[in-house]
Amino acid sequence: MDLLLLKLFLAPSLVVVSALAGRRWGPAVAGVLVGLPIVAGPILFITHQQHGAAFLESAAGSSLLGLVSLAVFAVVFAHVGRRAGWFVTTATTWAAVLCADFALSFLRVPVLVSFVCTLTATTIAVFAMPKPEPDHPPDSTPSPPPRWDLLGRAAATGGLVLVVTTASTALGPGWTGLLAPFPIATSVLAGFVHAQHGSAITARALTGVITGLFGFASFCFVLTVLAVPLGTAAFAAAAGATIVVQVLVVRIRNAARRALITRLASWPPCAPTSWWPKTNRNRLS
Repeated sequence: MDLLLLKLFLAPSLVVVSALAGRRWGPAVAGVLVGLPIVAGPILFITHQQHGAAFLESAAGSSLLGLVSLAVFAVVFAHVGRRAGWFVTTATTWAAVLCADFALSFLRVPVLVSFVCTLTATTIAVFAMPKPEPDHPPDSTPSPPPRWDLLGRAAATGGLVLVVTTASTALGPGWTGLLAPFPIATSVLAGFVHAQHGSAITARALTGVITGLFGFASFCFVLTVLAVPLGTAAFAAAAGATIVVQVLVVRIRNAARRALITRLASWPPCAPTSWWPKTNRNRLS
């Protein structure tokens, strides 16, 4: 009974909190939050309670590789969403994610190699995102979310958790881990933002998702390494690592952005009369 309550309420509650945070601080913040292990974490915790530490170790390692598919989701959705509606974009992106998961299911590599591969794929995804573009006029007002928004997000998340954890015995640790970070919450976020705000704001939200993957990868890596020696306590260590890494990533990103803005602001104006020879200035006048 306790496990059933965890399946139905833990991950959906975290998704609802991230949605409310997005309404308060914007889609980019919501993107960072859903890019963290708010769904995969509960799935891995429940499967640990069901199958033990050895199962968790293998599933967390597969989830680490599964984050590559999540990076693929963000990039494909951002690009396809510039030309198509939310439904076609979501269907196309899910097909890309499933293809990526299928290919990743054949990989058998050490956890450190998986960690490096995931960080590399996440970094590539940052640069593969489309360039920022204006979406709608500043005076336009996006439509409010429907009344069933939060309930729909919670139901979709709870359904994924229930299906994956219930079928974990048949799926095995490999596919359980790969499907744990499947972008249900991210799809709901991206779909709603695309429908209500347009493709440009959606790309910013998905950039936030990619930013959250650095902390997500740290969570899976620590969980894989410490699952057997620490058991349930490994989740506390993994959560701590996630927070530390994510704070560092956000600070580095903000510092780089401030440095770029400062550099652009101090760039000398290209006024021809300030550096052209006097003869040329007279010729122009």
